[in-house]
Amino acid sequence: MSSPSSASSSSSSSDLIPNLPDDVALQCIARVPRSRHPHLLLVCKSWRSILSSSDFFSTRSLLNCMQHSLYLIVRVNCTLKWFVLNQNPRILAPLPPNPSPAIGSAFAAIGSKIFVLGGSVNDVASPTVQLGPRMRVGREFAAAGVVGRKIYVMGGCLVDTWAKSANWAEVFDPAAGRWAGVESPVEVREKWMHASAVVEEKIYAMADRGGVVFEPGTAEWGGVSTELDLGWRGRACVVDGVLYCYDYLGKIRGFDVKEGLWKELKGLEKGLPKFLCGATMANVGGNLVVLWEGKGNGKEMEISCAEIAIQKCSDGGLRGSIVWSDVILSVPIGSAIVHCLAVAV
Repeated sequence: MSSPSSASSSSSSSDLIPNLPDDVALQCIARVPRSRHPHLLLVCKSWRSILSSSDFFSTRSLLNCMQHSLYLIVRVNCTLKWFVLNQNPRILAPLPPNPSPAIGSAFAAIGSKIFVLGGSVNDVASPTVQLGPRMRVGREFAAAGVVGRKIYVMGGCLVDTWAKSANWAEVFDPAAGRWAGVESPVEVREKWMHASAVVEEKIYAMADRGGVVFEPGTAEWGGVSTELDLGWRGRACVVDGVLYCYDYLGKIRGFDVKEGLWKELKGLEKGLPKFLCGATMANVGGNLVVLWEGKGNGKEMEISCAEIAIQKCSDGGLRGSIVWSDVILSVPIGSAIVHCLAVAV
């Protein structure tokens, strides 16, 4: 029979913080800034476990401590390198090597996990990397979007009979851990998809000829409007229900789905270059973040980043103000931005 003192010792040894109830200790740990989480992982096994738990993220959300970080994938000398741009302080930090995804992989984020469609699952909170479940059809340059905490992917099928494939579109449920086919009409099935975005629970995807719209809630398919098709160029992101990308003049424009109109994002004329070589965008905590490539010194290329706060004007227009803008990375010439996406942790 154990003595009271030994029982007390056994109980306290399992506490996250000595002499504090675990629920109180959890609230203390949850308030630590995201940039310091790598240090927390080194404290002990129980802290490593709690930092990857759903309770930890729920507590951070309730305390309004969630921080949005931008994850950047760059191709350098035929190798994909991952970086994270943390806020407060603003630091671009390299991440440990991950399994290199196949060319043309799509990306999606749910919670603290980044899913590489055609590769791995990267839990940025732990951080751990594991191979994800195989899709029913091999793909490259597919469209992907997250609706209702499920990942939908369409197009990019490698099989010769891609237009006839019953699995041209698939859905992945992380809770079940498996892929399932999604019925789609033959007339919407294009092979390569160049860009995609989710607006008001609908997935918009652009192909060689026009584009498609899919609403998972009703399982309805349709085509994109001519106005959206003609104006959507390159990668895009959605902020407050408006889809943003750059136009053929190198300016940022937003498409209001309800009005069916493109509008120039004004107020940036003197603060940003014209994105004639393209730009990559992401919604980071409700602001539009833009990354672009530029010339550096000698044999280097610079990657610059700007965060833009957007305001919808009373006359229906869109106006942006630059929160900050700077060069965040120098890489060898010939490198390229592959993708970026935001994760809240």
